[in-house]
Amino acid sequence: MRAWQSPPVPSLVETYGPGPAVSVHDTATGQVERTSPDGCARMYVCGITPYDATHMGHAATYVAFDLLNRAWRDAGHEVRYVQNVTDVDDPLLERAAATGADWRELAEEQTELFRADMEALRSLTPDAYVGAVESIPLAVELASRLRDRGFTYEVDGDLYFSVHSDPRFGEISGLTEEQMIEILPERGGDPHRPGKKHPLDTLLWQAERPGEPAWDSALGRGRPGWHIECSSIALEHLGGSFDVQGGGSDLVFPHHEMSAAEAQAASGGEPFARLYMHAGMVAYEGEKMSKSRGNLVFVSRLRTSGTDPMAIRLALLGHHYRSDWEWTHQDIEQAELRLATWRDAAARATRADAASLVRDVRDRLAADLDAPAALEAVDTWARACRSATWDGSGETEVRALLDARLGIAL
Repeated sequence: MRAWQSPPVPSLVETYGPGPAVSVHDTATGQVERTSPDGCARMYVCGITPYDATHMGHAATYVAFDLLNRAWRDAGHEVRYVQNVTDVDDPLLERAAATGADWRELAEEQTELFRADMEALRSLTPDAYVGAVESIPLAVELASRLRDRGFTYEVDGDLYFSVHSDPRFGEISGLTEEQMIEILPERGGDPHRPGKKHPLDTLLWQAERPGEPAWDSALGRGRPGWHIECSSIALEHLGGSFDVQGGGSDLVFPHHEMSAAEAQAASGGEPFARLYMHAGMVAYEGEKMSKSRGNLVFVSRLRTSGTDPMAIRLALLGHHYRSDWEWTHQDIEQAELRLATWRDAAARATRADAASLVRDVRDRLAADLDAPAALEAVDTWARACRSATWDGSGETEVRALLDARLGIAL
């Protein structure tokens, strides 16, 4: 699948040396852990289901992982970044049926909108941007491996994975099985389906349903379940024990728990990922921003109304990636003021001033990608610039810093 055009990223390394190693919060341990890529840093981030893209909750998630991508690059690592697009799934098919659209056309229309939004927000392009449809052979191969190892069973022609085939099942979310069973129906699961051996066992391959898309395969005619899409894409493009599995906090269970269990059972126990990093949820008008509630603020609508994409990005960076927060129009107003202040201050910067700012911003982002603290460091510098007459010799360096580390092009 085609991704978007990646922006050029200035390098700070030649002038200031490599940046510090970055630490992030690992959901599985509940601790802030130092990332330690062995050579190329490898990251998988779960992408959109393209039937309503891109609201501010989406944007906040992908900007968070863009910060990590930039931090690794500034620390001197090559980065291998993979993202999927769930371009066939029940929510997409339901939206297409409700609107009378062809599901393929709806998926491509919304994916193209997402591409445009990511490009406008200066998010770095994934090295592999992979759709669910094109990855069906990978899902079939992984499901077949699980079947061959005796970890699956059929219910009315559908193939299920026995989650307890993976001894580590449950370690990512830390939920009890009772909690999982209670949550699962709200998040696309079917714990009470007759014929299942355990309520938490998850669908690998769904046999063809009347009026729904299906593909011929060694598992019969049908389509893959949700979780195996990501586990198979990640294993194919990153291998096992990759550095970070990422997404919104609503994916911790069941999606990331199930994806990891499938991959680990198939591989004989090799960890799926070293760290599990999750972004918080964004609310609007008192409720979590979600397609089902319809309380969405879209990046594209802000852009078409004339809002500078850099102000949108700054508004997102004003909240720590792990926090749950509520979007208000004041976020944009404050971000626009901040952007104007930075642009004015950059023209005044000295070289020594720029070097000090590089250290401050790098240090704050190294500590669990603390973007609000990094923004405050820039604000403090900018206020000082406005009260003094400086020579502007460091303008290029300041612009490079804000672009390379925060993705803000002045």
